[in-house]
Amino acid sequence: MGIQERKEREKERRKEEILDAAQKVFGEKGLTMATVDDIATAAELSKGTLYLHFESKEDIYLALMMRGLRLMRSTFEEIISRERSVVRTLYFLECAYTEFFHRQRYYFRMMNSFRQTNVHKEASEGLREEYAEEGRRNWEQIIKLFQRGVKEGQVRNDINPTDMAIIIWSNATSLMTRIDRESEMWQKERNIDLSKTLEASFHLLMDAILTPEARLEYETIRKEHGRTLQ
Repeated sequence: MGIQERKEREKERRKEEILDAAQKVFGEKGLTMATVDDIATAAELSKGTLYLHFESKEDIYLALMMRGLRLMRSTFEEIISRERSVVRTLYFLECAYTEFFHRQRYYFRMMNSFRQTNVHKEASEGLREEYAEEGRRNWEQIIKLFQRGVKEGQVRNDINPTDMAIIIWSNATSLMTRIDRESEMWQKERNIDLSKTLEASFHLLMDAILTPEARLEYETIRKEHGRTLQ
C-alpha cells in the first residue's frame, strides 16, 4: 500500500469517526441546538481538524443522511440484482423498506425531515449535488424495475412507471411517518394498528398495478411468508 493510499484510508476513517460522533450529538440535541464544538468534542478532535473534513455542521448532517441513503440503496440493489420475477422482487423491496424503517429509524427520520431543516440551503453545493445524485440513483432502479414489469406483462401498461414509483413510495413513507409519530395514539384512541395498515396499503397498491396473473403470484408469495390479510 502506497503512502497516498494510506492517507486516503486514514482520511476516510477519520470522516467516519466524525459521522459516528455527530450521529450521537444530533440524536441528543437535534440539528438546531448541536454545534461543531459539540461534534468535535464527541469525536475527540480539535475544531480545526474537524473543519479539514467538513465545512459546517450542515455538511456533517447531510453526510449522515447520505450514509443512510446509501445503506438503503445498497440493500435495494442487492434485492433487484437477484434473478427473481418482478412481482417477487417488489415483495422483497416492500419488506426491505419496512425493515429499514424499523431498524434504521434514525436515518429514516433524517431523510424525511430534509426539507424541514436548513440543510438543503446551508450545506455546501457539492454535497447537496452528491446527495441529489444518490437519490436519483435510488429512484432510477425502482423505476427501471416497474418498466421491466410492464415489458414482461406483470405490471399494467396503462400506468406510467414513474408515477407508480412515486405513489407507492410516497404512500409508504407517509404511513411510516405517521407510525413513527402517532402509533400509540392510533392504537389507544381508535384501536388501529398502523403497522397492519401499512401492510394493507402495500397489498392494495400491488393489487391496483399488477396484471391478473401477477396478482395471483403476489398473493402466493404473501402466503408463503405468512402475510395474508385477515
